[in-house]
Amino acid sequence: MRRHLSLLLALLCAGCTSLPDRVQPVTPFELSRYLGTWYEIARLDHRFERGLSHVTANYQMRNDGGVSVMNRGFDTEKQRWTTATGKAYFVEEPNTAHLKVSFFGPFYGSYAVFGLDQENYQYAFVSGPDTDYLWLLSRTPQVTDDVKQAFREAAADRGFDTEALIEVDQSDPPPL
Repeated sequence: MRRHLSLLLALLCAGCTSLPDRVQPVTPFELSRYLGTWYEIARLDHRFERGLSHVTANYQMRNDGGVSVMNRGFDTEKQRWTTATGKAYFVEEPNTAHLKVSFFGPFYGSYAVFGLDQENYQYAFVSGPDTDYLWLLSRTPQVTDDVKQAFREAAADRGFDTEALIEVDQSDPPPL
């Protein structure tokens, strides 16, 4: 029984780091340039972020070579800030922008940067393990219409439902 459970968990975790068919992680990728704070500009909504505005993600190096992740957002219904902390590790090579991230113990999900401002690392297009998870991140709370359009086109080309995208309110954040 224990062996079957271990096999099931291994299969589940392997599936967690999969990617949508047409998503290719950025390479070359420099983690040191990606670290720091990113603003969530747009996303496909899901239950763990529903109702959140002013969402940011902060990435920092961990002592074990992984990345600490702190997501923060303002819950508009409860009128309070919420945070979620996790950890991430490269799935393959550290120059490929495909990581596995965990906010819940031993369970990991795929995090793949498939579009990136390679010159300045000012915006990123991010996918989860399937086409239900999609984010546009930026170093600033606002991006140009050209970046939004490029994101929508890149996402649509990869099979994401861009009609379901929501733009995240980043205007005048409430006090912490």
